[in-house]
Amino acid sequence: MVQITVKVEGMACGMCESHVNDAVRRAFPVKKVTSSHKRGETVILAEENISVEQLRSAIEPMGYRVLDAVCGPYVKKGLLGFGR
Repeated sequence: MVQITVKVEGMACGMCESHVNDAVRRAFPVKKVTSSHKRGETVILAEENISVEQLRSAIEPMGYRVLDAVCGPYVKKGLLGFGR
């Protein structure tokens, strides 16, 4: 499983977060997606990497701008937030 952190410009509120989350869920088979307009990012958990170009094609038609995406292995946090 991988964690993809996407920098998204243009989210201003909770509804913006929902729009981005819905766009990602519709376009890709993800395990989990959460967005934060305050941090300007969306975090995606998926089985496989999703390219920046694919993310742009799903998110940018909604009126937001994908600046960058970083993919890394997902490390599940255990009790008290420590990795296993």
